[in-house]
Amino acid sequence: MFDAKKVKDLCVEWIRDFFEQNGKGCNAVVGISGGKDSSVAAALCAEALGKERVIGVLMPQGEQHDIDMAYMLVNHLGIKHYVVNIKEAVDELLKNLPADLELTAQSLQNLPPRIRMSTLYAVSQSVNGRVCNTCNLSEDWVGYSTRYGDSVGDFSPMSNLTVTEVKEIGRVLGLPSALVDKTPIDGLCGKSDEENLGFTYAELDKYIRTGVIEDKGKKEIIDRKHKANLFKLMLMPVFDAGIETKA
Repeated sequence: MFDAKKVKDLCVEWIRDFFEQNGKGCNAVVGISGGKDSSVAAALCAEALGKERVIGVLMPQGEQHDIDMAYMLVNHLGIKHYVVNIKEAVDELLKNLPADLELTAQSLQNLPPRIRMSTLYAVSQSVNGRVCNTCNLSEDWVGYSTRYGDSVGDFSPMSNLTVTEVKEIGRVLGLPSALVDKTPIDGLCGKSDEENLGFTYAELDKYIRTGVIEDKGKKEIIDRKHKANLFKLMLMPVFDAGIETKA
């Protein structure tokens, strides 16, 4: 049985240890979308470091229909935050790409998350920060993240926790239900995560933790996505020249 309070306490201690070893006195910088992952990540950092050492960055692309959820979080936690609208940056980049280059739908969808990550690091390097990765195990398992976008960061408190477990920790942290139980959407194409994936997080989480899934068709989808996206979780392959180093 998953003990949310125990895991939350261990994660808080892990965050403290990370900063002690990799940035004593630094701030945690968290991209705030208003969804459960950024909410729980920010709340964990606030408990670990104190709210004065957590900085939220809201990055709408033009008008964001659920931006009120992001404001709800930063106000609930009482953390400092910046708002950086990335629309002009995305539009300007697209405008300056070669005219004969036809971008795929996937390229267009993944550009904003990569702009957001550049924004997070610009803020982080200006405020003595460390960027918090907000991915969870369920999304990572099936590659539901943007490489060099929301898949990266300096430390990752939730990459070994399923969506179900992240939600339970969010409740233990006392986050508003509107944030913890908000229907997850990708913020890219307007569909919910589960509509895009073809299965529910409850089904995925059960399969990850127990190996059990009733629907064989969904099992095939999950296994295919997991295999196809394993490269996202690995370090970049490096050629071994076979030359000895003595440093």
